[in-house]
Amino acid sequence: MGWPLRMFQEEGFYFVTSRCFQGRLLLRPCLEVNEVVGGVLAKAVLHSSGSVRLHAFTFASNHFHLLVWARGASLSSFMQYLRANLSRKVGRLVDWSGGFWERRYSAEPVLDDTALVGRLSYVLAHGVKEGLVETSAEWPGLTCLPQLLGPARRLFRWFNWTKRWSGRTSEDLAAQPGPFAEEWAEPVELELAPLPCWQGLDEEDKQRAVLALLSEVQAKARARGKPVLGARTVQEQHPHTRPEHLKRTPRPLGHASTPQALLELREHYRAFVSAFRQAAALWRRGDFSALFPPFSFPPRVVPGHLSRVL
Repeated sequence: MGWPLRMFQEEGFYFVTSRCFQGRLLLRPCLEVNEVVGGVLAKAVLHSSGSVRLHAFTFASNHFHLLVWARGASLSSFMQYLRANLSRKVGRLVDWSGGFWERRYSAEPVLDDTALVGRLSYVLAHGVKEGLVETSAEWPGLTCLPQLLGPARRLFRWFNWTKRWSGRTSEDLAAQPGPFAEEWAEPVELELAPLPCWQGLDEEDKQRAVLALLSEVQAKARARGKPVLGARTVQEQHPHTRPEHLKRTPRPLGHASTPQALLELREHYRAFVSAFRQAAALWRRGDFSALFPPFSFPPRVVPGHLSRVL
């Protein structure tokens, strides 16, 4: 069974999720992993040349969430760059050479301001709602919380492996500093964009709004009355660990504060799928003038003479 078709908007907000292979703890937080992840995320945002804006993020031990604004299908290339570099660089740190990601990422449209704030609250709840730490600030992984409560810009290091490999033979590399040596590190700035519904607020009001969300998150956690694992124990887990049980729930089509908005999104998606399938049928028969919906990708077609051989 193929993946559901991905529908991008001319511009819009998305809640993005990507999970590690088999739910393994390959992103388990530590200083080195946080620095590499921060550098890769910052570089991916810069690489998008303004077509993707980052509003919130959190990296758990086996998955991550992003809240982004993106133009057209630019989220696709952004995520390809981000996930490929995370798999190479974090994989090198944790000694993992196999597949890094379990499946393709999900990107669910976020349709209104209330839903955007709800997704931000969900991001801030990570670590607390799972019973790993008591407060969001205690989560040892990389999150947007310091940037929401302080300067929106944060400096990381991007380890430029192209610079390390350029003009060198395998023998030269053996004598060179390791892949995470300071010689290859370049400073890169990660900027967090404010939510559109908060743009009219001054910094103190924005921080009060974030603190209110944190209070709600922690109140819900206290009401459960369960002991927490603790940040130290989280960091002591081996990154190759495979959890015995993984939470698997259907991915929603989108996020909105009203049922009507979700209904309209579903109808729009059905029309998109119908138009895509009609164009794809013509495309596969060799009619390459078929018109696909905006920001979609035509299917791959094997030329006729090759298909006969195959």
